[in-house]
Amino acid sequence: MSEINFQELQEKVVATIKSCYDPEIPVDIWELGLIYELKFDREANLVVLMTLTSPMCPAAGSLPGEVEAKLKNVPGLKSVKIELVWDPPWDKDMMSEIAKLELGFL
Repeated sequence: MSEINFQELQEKVVATIKSCYDPEIPVDIWELGLIYELKFDREANLVVLMTLTSPMCPAAGSLPGEVEAKLKNVPGLKSVKIELVWDPPWDKDMMSEIAKLELGFL
């Protein structure tokens, strides 16, 4: 069995997540700060802790499923599970500098 390169796998995961957008905001969910944690185990199973801009977000029904579906196509991942969390609550300070520039907060 070949050795898993977790750094390379994480880079592929992040690139895939960056292809997912909140439908109301023209910035990807990685730069928005909606991904709180990526947890890999030794077998390359992935658990993604993510949030939404608010519990009433119109994308609540679709965005986690879109992220999961896209991540399941990443070569090298054995399984993917999305956990939607609300603590800590998301706010605009969690956005990257790129997102803040894009949305006019800087």
